[in-house]
Amino acid sequence: MARAPDLFGDPQTDAAAPTGPRPLADRLRPGVLAEVIGQDHLLGPAGTLTLMLARGSLPSLILWGPPGVGKTTIARLLAAAAGLHFHPLSAVFSGVADLKRAFDDARDRRRKGKGTLLFVDEVHRFNRAQQDGFLPVVEDGTITLVGATTENPSFALNGALLSRCQVLVLKRLDDDAMEALLARAEAMEERALPLTQDARATLRAMADGDGRYLLNMTEQLLAIPPGGDALDPTALAALLARRAALYDKDREEHFNLISALHKSLRGSDPDAALYWFARMLTGGEDPRYIARRLTRFAAEDVGMADPRALPLAIAAWETYERLGSPEGELALAQLVVHLATAPKSNAVYAAFGAAMRAAKETGSLMPPQNILNAPTKLMKQLGYGSGYEYDHDAEEGFSGANYWPEGMDPQRLYTPTDRGAERAVAERLAELHRLRRDRQRRR
Repeated sequence: MARAPDLFGDPQTDAAAPTGPRPLADRLRPGVLAEVIGQDHLLGPAGTLTLMLARGSLPSLILWGPPGVGKTTIARLLAAAAGLHFHPLSAVFSGVADLKRAFDDARDRRRKGKGTLLFVDEVHRFNRAQQDGFLPVVEDGTITLVGATTENPSFALNGALLSRCQVLVLKRLDDDAMEALLARAEAMEERALPLTQDARATLRAMADGDGRYLLNMTEQLLAIPPGGDALDPTALAALLARRAALYDKDREEHFNLISALHKSLRGSDPDAALYWFARMLTGGEDPRYIARRLTRFAAEDVGMADPRALPLAIAAWETYERLGSPEGELALAQLVVHLATAPKSNAVYAAFGAAMRAAKETGSLMPPQNILNAPTKLMKQLGYGSGYEYDHDAEEGFSGANYWPEGMDPQRLYTPTDRGAERAVAERLAELHRLRRDRQRRR
């Protein structure tokens, strides 16, 4: 059989090539960069890597993307295209001794006129000291480093290392790319998958953008003896397990999804907000964390435009605590819809920030004497409480007195919007400001 295209997995030299049965994903490895699927922005005619190779200038790179999109494959084929020796390492299994040996080997090759592409899988798993070890050999050209990571390099890698590498983002495989992989597998095996068209679409969806996972499921389907009925989506789901959605509760995906939920709520899109809420739940997020974030949203983004939002958030949170999962999650879903459809105002949030800045800037200014309590004779003699006007006794229950520190002009911190219940608040404050001006003029 002719050499199959290389798509995923660690490279094998001819000497180390396995002699036993090989997985489908291993047999479907592309032989050249042009055969890699789903990364046209990097490998198409005007792709970033294509242009780098055309210029004969391959810098050190960080390949950032989800599992099963071809990071290892691209690195191996880049080495071949650039005429470099390919030296693979895994940060999971390698230590300082392995790095030192790789650097020494690269120096020896360099003396003989051969460059080295050092590929480090899961590079984010190296600690800060290990990452710093790459700096001198990258700087002096001993190696061309290509690191692969599923984590955001901004958080996972040292700034010094990042400054010496170009970050390239690999995309999850879209539906067209997944279908192309299925077609390649069928061509290699010279038989069609035993699936209806709907089941075929379901299979692609089950892989969730991970080409390796798709081919592993495909291999199971090709093991079914030919001649039987085509599987429908229900039969397919009973036979195969769906790939677990990418979601690390302490990593970037966690922050991406809570950001998506928060911004969907702020944008008043209840359907999108429910979707991201469900994505977080199916990813294993603690509903209590979501309840806490929703309560914050009620105060920060809905605020006085709908004063009911905050107590509803507390009630939904308490309902979840009493009922647990999955019954209590419905209360949180109701809260999501309420927050998304509520009028929005961050006026209190902005006013609180302004108040904190003013408090820091003005230091220890004393309150005016008219609003100080005077529980002792001495304090009364000093004027504490002198001139205080009891608002309940004033016309309209409003005295219009000054409550700001002596030496500080009154400030307007809270500016209500004209949305929702805050419209009435704005009208009330406007009337109070008018009354205060009139009464201060009469004093």
